[in-house]
Amino acid sequence: MRVRFTRHFGVARAVVLARAVVLARAVVPARAVVPARAVVLAVAAVLVAAGCSSGQPKPTTSAFAGAPTPTGSWAYANGNLANTRDAAGSVISAANVASLREAWSFHLTGTAAAGVHGAGALAAAPVVVNGVVYLQDLDANVYAISLATGKLAWEYPVNVPEATGPGPDGVAVAGGVVYGETPTAVFALNAATGAVIWTDNGLLASGQGSFEIQPQVAGGRVYLASAYGSGPGGGVLLALNASSGKLLWKFNTVVGKAPGVSALGLGSGGAWETPLVGSDGSVTFGIGNPYQTIGEAISHPARQLYTDSEVNLDAATGKLRWYYQAVPNDFKDWDLQASPIAASVGGVPAIIGSGKMGIVYAMNASTGALLWKRPVGVHNGTDNDSLLLLEHKLTIKLPYTFEPGAYGGVLTNMALAGDTVYVATIDLPLAAKTLGSVDGGSAAGQPPTGEIEALNLATGTVEWDTKVDTFPLGATTVSNDLVFTTLFTGTLIALNRATGAVVYRHTLPTTTNAPIAIAGNTVLVPAGGPGTSAEGGGNPQLVAYTVP
Repeated sequence: MRVRFTRHFGVARAVVLARAVVLARAVVPARAVVPARAVVLAVAAVLVAAGCSSGQPKPTTSAFAGAPTPTGSWAYANGNLANTRDAAGSVISAANVASLREAWSFHLTGTAAAGVHGAGALAAAPVVVNGVVYLQDLDANVYAISLATGKLAWEYPVNVPEATGPGPDGVAVAGGVVYGETPTAVFALNAATGAVIWTDNGLLASGQGSFEIQPQVAGGRVYLASAYGSGPGGGVLLALNASSGKLLWKFNTVVGKAPGVSALGLGSGGAWETPLVGSDGSVTFGIGNPYQTIGEAISHPARQLYTDSEVNLDAATGKLRWYYQAVPNDFKDWDLQASPIAASVGGVPAIIGSGKMGIVYAMNASTGALLWKRPVGVHNGTDNDSLLLLEHKLTIKLPYTFEPGAYGGVLTNMALAGDTVYVATIDLPLAAKTLGSVDGGSAAGQPPTGEIEALNLATGTVEWDTKVDTFPLGATTVSNDLVFTTLFTGTLIALNRATGAVVYRHTLPTTTNAPIAIAGNTVLVPAGGPGTSAEGGGNPQLVAYTVP
């Protein structure tokens, strides 16, 4: 799961970290939001069922003269069904990146602009289909925006904030239909008009968490998952009939007893990044951690399947084909949450996965057997501590400092192009001072930094490693000879794919922690204002930059 400030960090330290570290993925514990949640979720059910207007001010668009008209397509959350984030058809390269100009900006207004839980207002990747940009904010509102002009075509208002985590939320588009969810309901909308086709708010039982994933649609099925499930089974993975919304199958992400989760009453397992739909009839999800304390990991050590795992299921039936658990008995909030990527390693179909433990894994796509793994970013020798506790071979001494910390490691999705995997990491150790700590107590005496690394697909060998001065949170995205990402403090950067040299840097209108999209001649950047929106200074917006 993502890191929580309020319960585990002291108030003073929470404020210091929120401002100095400026955490993009910070959330309030599920337990802390339950009273208000009962009210907002009831409102959500009414709004989703009726598709009624929110009465909030309409979003606004600013157009800028002289910029080329945006064109192109980015049809899936990660660009394609393989989740490679390689922008097919893009014309943006090192030869013209310096000529990127702002074509338009689409500004959120009303309650949605305030953001949620310090994560800002936008955390999802835009999807671009047939000249329309589809975007969902962290209040579950959906917007259809003209790619050419940035003007609003239609809006589906919900105005219900994320109940448990900072999203990403986000939509999928297929066959003229937009698919998305609120914390408790899944819906399908007409892509041309926004009219409701179907909704279902009865998919999750008590204790099975809430929705915050950007779904995937393929083969007539909608694939999604809950997160923060604290009841039997933890979170759940689901497939729905795309035409009717009918539930086809469910898969529980936690099996057996989970004493650590029961003691905390908080979330376990589940998924929130878009799954991989394979050409072999499978679907693979990256699963979150068991969210247990250090003390529980010591007193009740258990593998806690299928937390911190890649879970590969039969796409038609939901039956388990294989799993690979990266971190058994996790107590560091080290999710294996990144969207899995389809690849070929030495001629063998493979899946590339990673997460906040800061290790990239290449697995055989048919069996889950490990082909290689590679640590990225800074590690301080604590990688195997959860397993050592499971084997009764370790005594934890306080204060306990671990890196990667609970922020990552690898927090955002990776990219794959040619024979190279591109991955962004966060370098920030955390120090736990009590056995009741779940994800550390404070930053361990250093500011947050990050790295962009290129790994050889065949071996995992590091080809280059470029340091950045804060969190890189835009998800690595390839366009020809460049790899793009954004920095949390509000900067769009592009690196030379061959050398890692930063060849382009542009200051954004506000802070950002959302994946970018590259469509044809356009870079779309959701600048959601995390850390500032709730204070009235975020000015969250989707910005389109174009080249001639």
